[in-house]
Parts: sequence; C-alpha cells; structure tokens
Amino acid sequence: MDELAKAAGKDPVQFRRDMLQKDSRTRQVLDLAAEKAGWSKPLATGRSRGVAVVESFGTYVAEVAEISIDPKAKSLQVHRVVAAVDCGRYVNPETIRAQIEGSIVYGLTAALKGKITVTGGRIDQSNFNNYDVLRINGTPQVEVHIVESSDGPGGIGEPGTPPITPAVCNAIFAATEKPIRRLPIRPEDLA
Repeated sequence: MDELAKAAGKDPVQFRRDMLQKDSRTRQVLDLAAEKAGWSKPLATGRSRGVAVVESFGTYVAEVAEISIDPKAKSLQVHRVVAAVDCGRYVNPETIRAQIEGSIVYGLTAALKGKITVTGGRIDQSNFNNYDVLRINGTPQVEVHIVESSDGPGGIGEPGTPPITPAVCNAIFAATEKPIRRLPIRPEDLA
C-alpha cells in the first residue's frame, strides 16, 4: 500500500483515508492511531514511521510503528508502536490492552527473529532455548487506544498481530525506499 502511495505522491495515511468511507470503523482506527502517534508531526532525526490496518475476527486494528535503522550495523530498532482498536462492545479494557500488547510482541518476534532452519530434513529450532524471541530489552514502547463502540463484540486474541509486520516494513520502506519482500527481516534488507 505504501508503494502505491509513494507512486501516487501521497502520504501513506492520507492515501488509505481517501479509499475509506468517512464513518467506517477502519477509518476510525486509522485516524486514531495516526493522531496518537503524531503522524503529522516531524520525527527525530534518523527515525521513520509506518502504518498498517486490518479487520480480523470482527475487530479493526491500526498500528503505527516508529523505527530507526543503524546502516553501519545493519540493525533495526522498533522504538514505539501505537495501536488503535475497535472490537465493538467490550467489558474489560485492560484485557484488550494486554491482548494487543502481546500480539504486537508476538508479531515482532516473527518479523525480526522468526528464522527457522532445517538440517538433514529436521527443523533445528525445538523450543525457546534455540528459537529466539523478543525480550523485554528489545520490546518497544506500546500504546493501545480503544475506540468506544456500540457494535457487536469482535475477537481480541489475534487481531493485533497482522498489522505489526507491515507497519514495521512500511517504516523501513519510508527510511530506505526498499520494500521488504521476505521475512524475517534480515540485516541486508536494511542497507
């Protein structure tokens, strides 16, 4: 989507907004995430942002990822993720926040560390002792904003996972103008 926005000469958020009905739940979460992330405000030097939106299990989620790339070390740091979620009527907002936070960490683990190797026809990774996961010191600041809604309830277990990888990849594209075409994200994708 961001490649199309660039080709059209439009801001990625505005490009998406232009394709959505004004009162749609998708546009509401997109607008809320962009607002809370400060999309229209300048970023610190060396930082870039990416956005992604999804509808999953009757829930709408938009996420904005703020990253920096160290070109010499060919390393990526995700500093901040702002999520907006509309899951319809809900009972406990803290459960929603926890689910979205966990989904973001799970998705980032797959995007950044999810390499699986095979030796002699067998998968080398068997458990967390040899499959690296995102640790606390690598976890970005995560903000979750919930849309008040009277719509029927949607799912909340998985919907936070799908948008995090494209949001990060779109932030990389904003920084490098190189689209990411494979996962996990590799150091050579960042130069």
